[in-house]
Parts: sequence; structure tokens; C-alpha cells
Amino acid sequence: MSKPTVLILGAAGRFGTAAVQAFASAGWTVLAQQRRQPATPLPGGARWIDADLADTDALAQRARDARVVVYAVNPVYTRWDEDLLPLFRHGLAVAERLGARFMLPGNVYNYGDTMPPLLTEATTPVPSTRKGVLRVAMEDELMRRAERGLDSVVIRAGDFFGSGSGSWLDLAMAKDMARGKLVYPGPLDRVHAWAYLPDLARAFVAVAQDGGHRGCLRLQFEGHAATGRQFIDALDSAAAELGLRPAAGFRLGGMPWPLLRVLGLVNPLLRELVRMSYLWRVPHALDGQTLQQRVGPLPATPLVAALKQSLRELGLAAETPPAQVRYR
Repeated sequence: MSKPTVLILGAAGRFGTAAVQAFASAGWTVLAQQRRQPATPLPGGARWIDADLADTDALAQRARDARVVVYAVNPVYTRWDEDLLPLFRHGLAVAERLGARFMLPGNVYNYGDTMPPLLTEATTPVPSTRKGVLRVAMEDELMRRAERGLDSVVIRAGDFFGSGSGSWLDLAMAKDMARGKLVYPGPLDRVHAWAYLPDLARAFVAVAQDGGHRGCLRLQFEGHAATGRQFIDALDSAAAELGLRPAAGFRLGGMPWPLLRVLGLVNPLLRELVRMSYLWRVPHALDGQTLQQRVGPLPATPLVAALKQSLRELGLAAETPPAQVRYR
């Protein structure tokens, strides 16, 4: 039997990179769509497609064997109003042209600052920010397309980390690790949902292999639910095991949100981050039971091991083989 084929849109991003690796490792033929030639060689079984996302005809023709489309496109954070839905609709059009299952990584923005501490597939979206409204609009679009026959899956997850730079881990928490300081953006007693990208990508593979369905399926990826103290303690342990902890231990700092709010008056990115800062104050975790019931035990890299590998990938410690994963 021939290997199944997946088209990954936005393969150059962190989730896209993790998805390329996970699908290739699982034996799929991977078509990695990105605008620029990959900076590092793609894994065996993967090949680059340089067609523009907006050129639906050309992209669908070059990916005509794909039975699954993974949407890993990541618009610039300050341009969501302009770019998020138009790019998303290009991706949907490609999937519809191919007659393929469309898979989207969701997030918790949909639920806003009144969200309950445990989110399930039945939790009602009540967005409290513009970004949350846009994420709800994306999923509403999937429901409308389902009426026209599109098979789609949303796998909701917490804050991404791992698979390179560009997350809270390197932009804030471990930014000053070499100078003996760690940072946590919120209160240390609040639970925050995290998703280690290699594990999340393997969950996408498991769902992609489950035979398909009709309609829009929503699932949740449990990932790691940790208080700020638990996450910082795990980061401290990871640093210690890598020989990065200073003899006197790390100093711990926080985010100067009032100052960032003022600076956000002239800095669009800071303004957007401040608007989403409630995510650090409002406790939240994801219930992953439905996903596990559907596909069975999923890879679950222990938090310290995941942070160790993430720090290595950020160049803060020597590279070693990826951590062994457990299943849960």
C-alpha cells in the first residue's frame, strides 16, 4: 500500500516544523508548503512546496495526493485583523479542492477572561478580546464548511513551547537565564495550560490516522497544566540537569505589565500582549479525555524532559537525542 500524504501549510513555523517531523516519522509522505527554501534539510519522506497559499489552483495541483491538510500558518501577531481570516480561507479552499481532511491547532482565546478552570469540548466560547473573536470566527467557518462536506478537526491546546524560538520560554522566561534570572509572567499560584509541540504534533498524526468523519470535530490536547511555581521549578530542574543553574540559584522576576501597558500605546506588539495578559491571571487547563478515548494513549514527554530539550534547541545547552516519551 502507498504511504498516505499530508500537506502542511506554513511548514516553516514552530508548529509546522514539529508537524513535518511527526508525520514523516510516522511514515507519511509530507508536502511542506512554505515561501522560502527550508533552512535545514527536511526529514526523509518530506519535500518542499513553494507555491503561494493564495494560489489555490497551483497548490492543489502540486498536492493532489494529499488526504490531510494541516493548517500551521501563523500570521504576524499584530496583523490578525488584516490577515488571519483571509489566509485561513485560502487554506480551507485548498482542502476543499483536494477533498482532504482539514486540521487546525486551536487555542484557548475563544473562552475569554471568564473561562472556567477546566475546559472541555462542551465549554461555551465567550471571547473577551478581538483575537478571541477571530478564533471563534475561524471555528464558525469550519462549521459552515461542514455543511458543504468539509471534514475538519480542531485540536485545542495551551501555550506552545519547544521546536525552536518564538515562545514565552525564550522571549521572557529563559531570556536572561545566562545572567542567573528566570521570569514568570503571572502569579505563581495560577494554573496555566502548556503544549509541548512535538507531543501535540504526534497527537495530530494519531487523529489523522483514525479514518476520518463528516463534519467539524473538536478535541482538546491536555498537555501540561502547571501552576507558575510548578513550571518555574521544572525549568529550574531542567537547567540544573543541563549544568545551567548558577551556584546561588536563579533570581526570579515577573513581567512589568503596568509599564508594558504604557509602552503599548506606541508599540503594537506590546499592546497585543497586554490585551492577552489575562491568560496568566485566570487559571485554566484542558480536559483531554475525549481525544484519548478516540485515539488511545498519546505521547506525553515529562515537563522537565520537554524543557531540557527545548533549552537545547534554543542553543543554551549541547544537543543530545530527544527525550524519551511516556504515554497517557
